[in-house]
Amino acid sequence: MDISKIRNFSIIAHIDHGKSTLADRILQLTFAITEREFHAQMLDDMDIERERGITIKSSAVRLHYKSTSGEEYILNLIDTPGHVDFTYEVSKSVAACEGALLVVDAAQGIQAQTVANLYMAMEHNIVIIPVINKIDLSNAEPEKVKHQIVNLLKGQGEEILLVSAKEGTNVISVIEEIINRIPSPGGSESNPLQALIFDSSYDTYKGAIIYVRIKNGSISKGDEILMMSTKKKYEVLEIGVFTPKAKAIDKLYCGEVGYLTCNIRDAGEIEIGDTITMASDPAKESLPGYKKLQPMVFSGIYPVNSKDYEALKDAMAKLRLSDASFHYEPESSASLGFGFRCGFLGLLHMEIIQERLEREHDLNLVVSTPSVIYRILKTDGEMVEVDNPCKLPAVNLIQEIREPYVSAYIITPSESIGNMMQLAESKRGEYISTEYIGEKKAKLIYIMPLSEIIVDFYDKIKSLTRGYGSLDYEFLDYQESDMVKLDILLNGDPFDAMSSIIHREKAQFKGRAIVDKLKELIPKQMIEVAIQAAIGNNIIARSTVKPLKKNVTGKCYGGDITRKRKLWEKQKEGKKKMKQFGKVQIPQKAFMAALKA
Repeated sequence: MDISKIRNFSIIAHIDHGKSTLADRILQLTFAITEREFHAQMLDDMDIERERGITIKSSAVRLHYKSTSGEEYILNLIDTPGHVDFTYEVSKSVAACEGALLVVDAAQGIQAQTVANLYMAMEHNIVIIPVINKIDLSNAEPEKVKHQIVNLLKGQGEEILLVSAKEGTNVISVIEEIINRIPSPGGSESNPLQALIFDSSYDTYKGAIIYVRIKNGSISKGDEILMMSTKKKYEVLEIGVFTPKAKAIDKLYCGEVGYLTCNIRDAGEIEIGDTITMASDPAKESLPGYKKLQPMVFSGIYPVNSKDYEALKDAMAKLRLSDASFHYEPESSASLGFGFRCGFLGLLHMEIIQERLEREHDLNLVVSTPSVIYRILKTDGEMVEVDNPCKLPAVNLIQEIREPYVSAYIITPSESIGNMMQLAESKRGEYISTEYIGEKKAKLIYIMPLSEIIVDFYDKIKSLTRGYGSLDYEFLDYQESDMVKLDILLNGDPFDAMSSIIHREKAQFKGRAIVDKLKELIPKQMIEVAIQAAIGNNIIARSTVKPLKKNVTGKCYGGDITRKRKLWEKQKEGKKKMKQFGKVQIPQKAFMAALKA
């Protein structure tokens, strides 16, 4: 294939601005799929993506297109997620492309993730083609949105394309502009092989499926390849492309995007961002790869049945293949047994991982209270990082606790600025600046503790702005804070899965809210359940779940009261023994409900 006839591009946008719909129309107009095969969100493979209406995984597909000039081109399209928790998928995609379509909703205009994704694409020096989508909506304001984009890009208004992906309006013009504006890939087939691993997945029969972008050289079925980071060698058993279904071919050439399999069964042997080269003629240096992302939120994941531990371990290794931003390591809990401490990019990312593990691998899981990484300066001068409240040193050994702070960018309608400021300040936010984007939209910048925004901050922004507000954030630094460990006790025993590190000012309120919520959610049991919130030895809140009652004197009809008293005393002694040895049953929904209390 002539490399000058190849175009590699991705579609980037804020969540729900129409990326997947635009990808669907491009697939149809390039005849990659028939009308019979078509369904909405064609590139979203997982049920959970279609149910939630969001893209979680970026998807690569090869398209054949004959332009209006009569030339035939190969278009390699990568559809990307829009939520802030899946930014890593976007960064991988733009690094594998020479251009990107920046899609903006004609009704909502520029949003936080629009700006974040644009800056990410600009860092990679790729061509940006702005597209205003949903011009068919009755409340669409394309001219105002065009003005916002011109200010953002410092570009020309006439270069912005107006489309309706749903109706198919002007989508052909978008494809033509991809050919005209985005350059063909660089590199040469005569150079030693350099193939970037930009994604992977797992197949029961084929093992690891490695997604590659060929930067230099070419690769054929039967070649012996070398992973440059691990120095391991493999034989290529299958090469193919996605059209969008997997289609085996004999060879991938310079500039092309495809997949290969080598019967790799251990997920740990694949590293996203690694470079593949030929074992016989290796390249002198590896490609830049990807910046390693640090998880922002940590939580414990445990199997309800301890026998499922090995199955969970295997499931996590396979899931790690398709999501390189997910981290895990073994840990144990006094209350939940053996499990894993997992790192996520945000709370939605955590929910998706849990749901994928339960659905795809038929597991029943318990997830502990999420937390962030705290840095603890001990009295002996040692600095330690703590991602689990149970690992917090004793109070007398702590000199100071430092928590992570982020720069939060909130885009909001002008009439909601007051509500947004009030919300940010209630979350211990420090105001930095306000910048107006057009007449009816503003960007607020706050410095905030990460722990305050990982739970329900995004939901509250959406609620207060009737869905028009948006949030993006980036890590800033660690700052000293007055933090304490909040313990939840059940019948006097610490329930470590619900321990948390929290600011002292909010501890009393948070402890009371959790205790009251648990009282609602924990079902009545044969024993009385005392639920307490404590800071050290100081109990700050308490509720009690009354025990189930059994009428032990129901069989007594009249007679002396002493007989009934004997039965009541016997019952009381039995309940004392149960309280001493009994275990409290806590439903799964109590964990997330208590978190959001």
